[in-house]
Amino acid sequence: MEQVLIKLKSEKVKRTLYGACLVALIGWCIFRFAAIGVENARAVFNPARYATDVGAPVYAMDVSRESGVLREPIEIKNNRALVSSVRVDKLQPGQRVDDGEIVSVSRDIDLNTGMHIVRTRGVSDGLHYAEYQTDGYFIPLYAVNNGVVMLDVDGIATPRDVDVLRSDAQTALVSGLADGDIVILSQIDAGDRVQIIK
Repeated sequence: MEQVLIKLKSEKVKRTLYGACLVALIGWCIFRFAAIGVENARAVFNPARYATDVGAPVYAMDVSRESGVLREPIEIKNNRALVSSVRVDKLQPGQRVDDGEIVSVSRDIDLNTGMHIVRTRGVSDGLHYAEYQTDGYFIPLYAVNNGVVMLDVDGIATPRDVDVLRSDAQTALVSGLADGDIVILSQIDAGDRVQIIK
């Protein structure tokens, strides 16, 4: 037994063990780099690499000046509606409400209700929508972020300041756009390369 221990402590055995460990480490490194190379050579979809090389896939719309309708909800009872100060500017006499119309909009607050009184003609009781028809640039409301929309300019997301002139729950009427502008509807950062999804 002592002779075995002496042989294990000899320089020759130590060098052999160190050499075997070194060969195993070098072999593992070669295997790992080869595996990474094979993985990269495969057609594996990498969203980050794809977005950098080709562009992030985004939804977008071409805008042009057109005629559109914005709809403001209004609850009618006995041809009368109560509207908050925030919404009163969206209503005006002559606006269509289903088969009827708005006759008058009080700019003064009713002291009994704390609301503005809107009077209508020919409108049944219930929830209706006052229609505001105009010409302009209509885009989805969610595409506007703090007065800025993202445009596709030569494949790059470019911010553009716009003014929201009027909106309803889904659509915004904006100024600051021109015919042919491509508004990006997906969440994207300024300067990112983009690819429009058809």
